[in-house]
This record gives sequence, structure tokens and C-alpha cells, in this order.
Amino acid sequence: MNGEIKMTEMEKMLGGLLYDTSDAEVVRLRNRARRAIFEYNGAAWNDQERRDSILREMLGGHEGLFFMEPPVHFDFFRNTFVGRNFYSNYNLTVLDCAPVRIGDDVLIGPNVAILPPMHPLVAQERNIRTKPDGTAYDLEYAKPVTIGNNVWIGGNVVINGGVTIGSDVVIGSGSVVTRDIPDGVVAVGNPCRVLRPITPEDRMMR
Repeated sequence: MNGEIKMTEMEKMLGGLLYDTSDAEVVRLRNRARRAIFEYNGAAWNDQERRDSILREMLGGHEGLFFMEPPVHFDFFRNTFVGRNFYSNYNLTVLDCAPVRIGDDVLIGPNVAILPPMHPLVAQERNIRTKPDGTAYDLEYAKPVTIGNNVWIGGNVVINGGVTIGSDVVIGSGSVVTRDIPDGVVAVGNPCRVLRPITPEDRMMR
């Protein structure tokens, strides 16, 4: 082996390398997340204390106040990080095979999807495979997502893996974010592009 250190499939996943989705540790942690989310989404509508407890265990880190309208969907435990004063509306989906880091004062509309998982472009590399024991699996990789402070993401937005959204940004409803978005702008469309800067003229409180 010449001193070579073999990586686990989880280490490959977190490192942005192709990994085996059927690996026992990967499956165990994915199922752990699914159980927690099942409990979160099934909690009584007024049992916020229980939901907060589940999310605190679920998130990789959090600061101050945060609230997520159920249902929510995550892929893994402790791979999404949120800052202070975070709010997401119904049906937030975070496939956090790579770290997702969200800053302070972020508002997310309904039906938003944050999607770090990636599949190879070459079909023969992404197609389902079968192990000798009959287990079906595929090879995937993932790219992290970073969202800055003071961001409003409109409803039905899709944020792809590898994207960084700057601070003081508004992402228009229905946008598909495939590339980085700089600070201080309104960005819209598919693919999402900068529409214009946010200026003092946009103030509603004078």
C-alpha cells in the first residue's frame, strides 16, 4: 500500500469525491436523518419544543433563533449549518451530502430545494450498479453550498451544488441558481442571473 490511507465512503462524500451510496455507514446515517425528520414532520403542530430539540440534534450548527415550517427534508445528520434568525417556509429540502452553510437573517420561501448531490455526466459512470450480493447502488459526488447573511430566497427556488450566494441578496421566485451570486443584488431566472444591484432607492421605510 506504500503508506496509502484508504478513505471511507463518508470521507469521500464529504470530500467531493465519487462515493458508494450503498455503503453501510452512509446508509446508517441517511436512515438516522430520515427517522429524525419523520419525527419532526409528525410532531403536533403546537409542540415547538419537541421540534426544536430534533432540529438542534439534526443541524451541524446553529446560532440564536431559527424556525422551519414542517415538512422539511434533510439527507444527513449535522451537515447543515444555520445562523441567527433563520426562517424557512413549508417544504424546505436540503440534500446535504456536502456541507450547507447558511448565514444570519436568512429567509427562505416555500418549496425551496438546496441540492449538493451531483452525478457524473458520462452515463456509464452514473448508471445503477449491482454488487455480487445483489445490492443496487450508484456512484455520486457532492459540492457544498454557502449562503451569506441577510438573504431572501423566494419560493420554488433550486440551488445547485457548488454555489455560493453572497450577502444582502434577493433570489427571485422560481429561479434555478447554477452559479455564484455576488453581494447586494437581486438575481432571478433560469439560470439565475443578476438583475440589478439593491440600492438605497429600494428602501420602504424612510
